[in-house]
Amino acid sequence: MLKDGDLVAAAQEERFTRKKHDAGFPCHAIQYCLKEANITASQIDKVVFYEKPFVKFERLLETYLAFAPKGFTSFAKAMPVWIKDKLFQKSALIKELEATLAKDINWRERLLFSEHHLSHAASAFYPSPFESAAVLTLDGVGEWTTTSLAVGNGRDLQVIKEIHFPHSLGLLYSAFTYYTGFKVNSGEYKVMGLAPYGEPRFADLIREKLITVADDGSFQLDMSYFDYATGLTMTNKKFDALFGGPPRRSETEITQREMDLAASVQKVTEDIVIKIAKGIAKETGEKNLCLAGGVALNCVANGILLREKVFDNIWIQPAAGDAGGALGAAMATWYLHHKKEPVVSTERDGMKGAYLGPEFTDSEIEAELKACGAVYKKLSEEDLIDKVAAAIADQKAVGWMQGRMEFGPRALGGRSIIADPRSPMMQRQLNLKVKYRESFRPFAPSVLREDVNQWFEHDTDSPYMLLVAAVQNNKRRKITAQEKALLGIDKLNVPRSSVPAITHVDYSARIQTVHTDTNPRYHALISKFKEQTGCPLVVNTSFNVRGEPIVCTATDAFKCFMGTELDVLAVGDFLLLKEAQDKALKDSYEEHYELD
Repeated sequence: MLKDGDLVAAAQEERFTRKKHDAGFPCHAIQYCLKEANITASQIDKVVFYEKPFVKFERLLETYLAFAPKGFTSFAKAMPVWIKDKLFQKSALIKELEATLAKDINWRERLLFSEHHLSHAASAFYPSPFESAAVLTLDGVGEWTTTSLAVGNGRDLQVIKEIHFPHSLGLLYSAFTYYTGFKVNSGEYKVMGLAPYGEPRFADLIREKLITVADDGSFQLDMSYFDYATGLTMTNKKFDALFGGPPRRSETEITQREMDLAASVQKVTEDIVIKIAKGIAKETGEKNLCLAGGVALNCVANGILLREKVFDNIWIQPAAGDAGGALGAAMATWYLHHKKEPVVSTERDGMKGAYLGPEFTDSEIEAELKACGAVYKKLSEEDLIDKVAAAIADQKAVGWMQGRMEFGPRALGGRSIIADPRSPMMQRQLNLKVKYRESFRPFAPSVLREDVNQWFEHDTDSPYMLLVAAVQNNKRRKITAQEKALLGIDKLNVPRSSVPAITHVDYSARIQTVHTDTNPRYHALISKFKEQTGCPLVVNTSFNVRGEPIVCTATDAFKCFMGTELDVLAVGDFLLLKEAQDKALKDSYEEHYELD
C-alpha cells in the first residue's frame, strides 16, 4: 500500500493463512493494508498486478511449440489450468476484489498490470537511497525475461537489456536444487548453505557443458540437459549421465557429492553475477547498483560483489523475490504511470527497515495469550530486556515477537528466534530441536551497527541480512590438523571462532546490522546482552519451524513456542517461560507443516 508514494504497508498472504507460499488471492493481506492505511476501499486509486498474464501465456505456448512434440504431456496438464484460471486473470481479479473489498466499485477502471521484470526493477530502484543507478534483476523467469538491466534516474526507469527464457541463471540454480534433492522455489538457500562443505569440482563441467558465458556476462544454457521448458522435472537423463547418477531423493542422506555440486553451482553463479556487474558498470558508467529478483537473495554472491568494488554502492531489495514484485508494481504505477517526482528521503532508504507488517497492542496480545491458556507476566520494557538478555546468556532459546512484522523472507528482529552465538552447540540444537531442519543450515548474526567492523570484515550497513562477510581474524579459533582433515558435515562440529553458532565452515556469516532508528527495542536487547557478556551480537533465525511461514500473531507465536523446544517467549511486554506453561498444551508441532 502506497500513500502519496510513501510505503505504508506490505505483507504476504502466507503469514495470515499459515500456508507457506500461499498462491491464493491475497484477501487477508489486502484487508491488513487497508487497516494499516486507515482507509476504505473507495479510497484506493489503483490496484496493480505484478506481471502480464497474456504475455506469460504467449511464452508458454511458444515454448511448447518450439519443443514439440516433446512437451506434450506438460502442455496437456498446463493448458486447462491456464484456460480456466489464468488467461482470464483480469476477470478473476475483479471478481476477487469485489468479494474482498466492495461490489459497487468499478475495479476494471482501477486495475493495471505491470511487467514482471519492470516490477522487480522498480522494487529495487525506487526505495533505494540513490538518485540514479543501474538496476540488475535476476530470477527464474517472468513473462519471457530471466535477467534484465535497467537504468533509473529520478522518477525515470527504463529496461535497456534482457535475457529471455529458457536461458536463466535462476533456473540453472533451481535445476541443481532439484538434483541435490531439495524443493525448487524454496530450497535454493539450502544449496547456498551446503556449498561451503563441498569443493567446486564440477564447476568446469558446468561451464563446459551447461552454460556459455560471453565477455559481458550474458549467457546461454544448453537445453538438451534440462527438462524445465516442457517437462515435469528440472533435469533429464542426459544431466544425470553428466553428473554420475540420478537426483538425490528428498530427505535421504546428503553425501559429499551433493556438497560438491552445491559448491560448484554456487561458484559458477558468483562468477557470472560478477561478470554481469562488470559489464553493466562498463556499459552504463553508473556508480550505484540496485538488485532484485530471486537470485539477489544469494547473499554470498552479494558479499563478493560488494568486496570486488565493481560499484561504489549496492542496494538490494529485501523482498527480492516475487513478493517484492507487488511493491515494485505499485511504485512503477506511482512514478511511471502517474509521473510523480521522487521525494528525497532523510531515512536510510524507503523500506522502513522492512518492518511493514501488522503490529499488535498489549491489550490485543494479552487477549490472544489468555485465549491460548498461556501463563505470562507483563513487564516494563527495561525489565523485559534485562530478563531476555540474561536468558540468552544462559543458553536459552528465545522466541521474540516485537513491533511490526517483516516483509520478505528474512526475520529481522520483529519475528525472530534468538540465542547465544558463543555456544558451540547452539547451531545444531536450534536446527534439530527448534526448527526441525537439516543440521548443516547456518544461522545469521544480528550485530549492533556500531560494532560490526570489530567482529566482521565488513563496515557498511546490512539491515536486511543480504550480505555475507568473513569473521575477523582475531575472533577466529586456530583449527588443528585433525579438525582440518574432516570432510563434509563432520566439519560442522568444529568451533571456528569465539561466536561458533554463527560462523560458517568457511569463516563467513550472513550479517544483519541493527540500528537504533529502525528497531530500537531489538538494539536495546543486543546492547544489554553486550553489557552482560561483552558480545554485541546474537543468533537470529526466523520465528517458525521448517515448512511454516514466519509467525504473525501472538497466537502463532505461542503455538510455535509450545510445539518446539523454545525456552522463553517475549511478545510485546509479556514474558512467558516454558516451565510455567500447562504441559497439556504441548503439541507435536512439526507434523503440522509440509517439509520445505
